[in-house]
Amino acid sequence: MASTSDIRKGLCIRYNHDIYKIIEFLHVKPGKGPAFVRTKLKSVTTGKVLDNTFSAGHKIEDVRVETRSYQFLYAEGDTFHFMNTDDYNQIMLQKEALDTPDLLKEGEVVTILFNTEDSMPLSVDMPAHVTLEVTHTEPGVKGNTATNATKPATVETGATINVPLFINEGDRIKIDTEKSSYMERAKE
Repeated sequence: MASTSDIRKGLCIRYNHDIYKIIEFLHVKPGKGPAFVRTKLKSVTTGKVLDNTFSAGHKIEDVRVETRSYQFLYAEGDTFHFMNTDDYNQIMLQKEALDTPDLLKEGEVVTILFNTEDSMPLSVDMPAHVTLEVTHTEPGVKGNTATNATKPATVETGATINVPLFINEGDRIKIDTEKSSYMERAKE
């Protein structure tokens, strides 16, 4: 058993007869009344996201997890195939288990969380950022850079990201996987 002081991003807990992963949390200490923790939970079975508030000191049942490195092989519809980098065993996961499946490139190494009780995969943790090539974007118009203007760009995985006007087709860009946003132009 854990308490609300142990809540952190990525913690898996048992709540309402399901396993949830904490994707956001905020400790709130109002001037009047007891402290509480506001959380955003994502179900690892259905992918459903819900908001919940725990009062301070509330006991939560955490799930023991084990992390393993897997390489993404390919996607077949909504099924994603991964290979263990240690023993070369392959597993298949549904699209709902991934936070940002549209940023996953073949050959990318990810961390998969497994429940230690039954060895079931719970969720996939992407790297903090990925480097992808821009396959399509409109050319930027010179002189339109007075503000932080952006334009949509399609990257090699098919995802659409807003990028600054100076980015052109063929450029490699670094993308923040948590926010699915442009970080910087990749240094070759």
